[in-house]
Amino acid sequence: MNPLKFLVVFMSLGLFSVLTFPVSQAGEAMSEIKGFSEEEIRGLLNGEGMGVAKAAELNHYPGPRHVLDLSDQLHLTKAQCAEGAKIFDEMHKKAAELGKLIFDKERELEKLFAENKADENKIKLIVQEIARLQGELRFTHLRAHVQMKPVLSPEQITNYDFLKGYGPQTRGIPPHHHESP
Repeated sequence: MNPLKFLVVFMSLGLFSVLTFPVSQAGEAMSEIKGFSEEEIRGLLNGEGMGVAKAAELNHYPGPRHVLDLSDQLHLTKAQCAEGAKIFDEMHKKAAELGKLIFDKERELEKLFAENKADENKIKLIVQEIARLQGELRFTHLRAHVQMKPVLSPEQITNYDFLKGYGPQTRGIPPHHHESP
């Protein structure tokens, strides 16, 4: 049987998933810190948000990186761009520093297990420190959203929500656009 036909038949029988299971865990097992994918490690070390500010983002508190990315569509002034860049740069610097600290603590935790030296007291201290750092990281990202909101007009925030696919619009109608009855 031709290899392509074999693959199609194999996949249609649902057997392909057996061979690939568990892809994400396999990737995590090969990363520098087991339990983290390479993408998660990169995001942590690069100060990326990775969804930690959704509470702000989904409640009309735009993120500075996204605001800057949408600056043309939001018709930002030079002053708004400069303030957004300042907020982003401060947040990004702090988030990258915290990400590195979290990474180091995760590596320390990994090492305890890898060297068969883990005990309840040691892991409790490290896990508590990781949790503290993660809380600080999340606060850093959320604070940037809070700082960004007053920089924008209410109309820009409404437009931001629309461009990001959030908000009350249900039929793809741009903000402040009313249909004729």
